[in-house]
Amino acid sequence: MRLLITSDTHVPTRARQLPRALLAEVDRADFVVHAGDWVDEVTLDLLAARANRLVAVHGNNDGPPLRARLPEVAEAEVDGLRLAVVHETGPAQGREHRCEQRFPEADVLVFGHSHIPWDTVTPRGLRLLNPGSPTDRRRQPWCTYLTAGIDGGLLQHVELHRLAPGG
Repeated sequence: MRLLITSDTHVPTRARQLPRALLAEVDRADFVVHAGDWVDEVTLDLLAARANRLVAVHGNNDGPPLRARLPEVAEAEVDGLRLAVVHETGPAQGREHRCEQRFPEADVLVFGHSHIPWDTVTPRGLRLLNPGSPTDRRRQPWCTYLTAGIDGGLLQHVELHRLAPGG
């Protein structure tokens, strides 16, 4: 099963539209995860229409219409993998401990907010993934997103993708 992980798309404030490369990944993915900060409903509608399955949350930059449609925290089981999604996890220091406490049943936690790619495993074995942002690199050298595979409840082949300027 092919998984696409993205967050912090910020359309139309940081980009007029989603990058072509990201949309191509949406079309190839069996499962799409978005960890918030959509900014507009048009982007949500686009991904919801194109994705085979979408699990998504709202972020701190998402107004009342998006908050009415999306939860703060989402959980899903995908091919035996227990996945949790949230926009914010707080400061990097202490993140692993906080997330283990908050999501004790999850195998993988996807989060966003910082626009900084992150891939670590906690002492308990919780995998923490932040895909960065495909539209707003901030202090990072690249705009980014993640892909991965899921097989028999195991996350495999996590890959950070760098986007060329202009997507």
